[in-house]
Amino acid sequence: MKIKNVIVFFAVLAGLFGLMWWGKPAVISTVPTPGSNVTTGNNLTAEEKLYDFGTISMAKGNVDHRFKITNPTNEDVEIKDIATSCMCTIAYLESATGEKGPFGMSGHSGPTARVSEIIKAGESREIRVVYDPNAHGPAGVGPINRLVYLTDSSRKTLELEIKALVTP
Repeated sequence: MKIKNVIVFFAVLAGLFGLMWWGKPAVISTVPTPGSNVTTGNNLTAEEKLYDFGTISMAKGNVDHRFKITNPTNEDVEIKDIATSCMCTIAYLESATGEKGPFGMSGHSGPTARVSEIIKAGESREIRVVYDPNAHGPAGVGPINRLVYLTDSSRKTLELEIKALVTP
């Protein structure tokens, strides 16, 4: 009887390990070129993908940062949508004809996410991201991470991120 229990134990153990191995996510490693901070997402590149404001004060109000995006391809790229991950964050597109926006969180009564901006091969634009540290009230202190999504006509998305530590 003991040998049967040992065999059942090892069979169950092997089954559990098999399930864990089968269910593990595939890991795809991408190693950036040393010294390069250019991030590619779809047909656009960004000189920086993440900007950290550091410690910011609610009392001092809104903060903003400009991200430069470039079309490194040989074809025109059309930006169709710009959206943010939270209503406390809005984005503006600095185009050749002036500033477009504001663009906010999709699906809410805030600013629209639709835009039609053609970026010709080799051209660049700026995305101005504005974060309101007071939007969440007193509960909004602490670390924050917010995203801005730029989606092109082929439905590929470039993500830009801001971070901060919000203090009263």
